[in-house]
Amino acid sequence: MTKSELIDNLSLHHSQLSLRDVELGVKIILDRITEALVDDERIEIRGFGSFKLHERPPRTGRNPRTGEVVNIPAKRVPHFKPGKELRERVDQASQAA
Repeated sequence: MTKSELIDNLSLHHSQLSLRDVELGVKIILDRITEALVDDERIEIRGFGSFKLHERPPRTGRNPRTGEVVNIPAKRVPHFKPGKELRERVDQASQAA
């Protein structure tokens, strides 16, 4: 599901809200999650999951085209861990299918 599909879906299910209000709400939530991760905060949404940063150490890789050794710097990457309720609902849906 894309961001625009999410906005359209929420707008259909909550007809009392205008499309612009739904769009603004989704934008604010995603912006706040991004800001929190940039500030090295952990985000936890009960029943859904949590977001936090994982540190990847520097390593040596290879350019697949030339085979040349390339140094890859350390980086921080966002990581999502689903909550128990989300895992159970997804598992139930996959077993029913």
